[in-house]
Amino acid sequence: MFLLDSGRYATDPQGTEAAVREILDRCEAELVAMVPWQEGKLAYPIENQRKGLHLLTYFKMDGGKVDELARLCRLSETVLRHLLLQHPPKLFDAMVQAVTQHSEEPAAEPAAAEK
Repeated sequence: MFLLDSGRYATDPQGTEAAVREILDRCEAELVAMVPWQEGKLAYPIENQRKGLHLLTYFKMDGGKVDELARLCRLSETVLRHLLLQHPPKLFDAMVQAVTQHSEEPAAEPAAAEK
């Protein structure tokens, strides 16, 4: 999960996601799924930012590249914080499936106006 500058994401979502992809590419990570999860007020300011966007990112990467990923995140102007979790393969696959199914669902249509 990456915590991003929500203002930067709001003005350029594709560019912001591309910046995260570039970090992952430089670490030779295989991106499996990426979806914006939650935007909101932070508990405390981080790098003078009071709002942030959590970007859920599921990827596979060699464990030896974790230090490089952390370094690139610290140098990034887009990434405020990051969190890495290693999941068992069965849980990883289930989470990826849930995220991709949720992101592919069509948006709910507004209810028909009453007459």
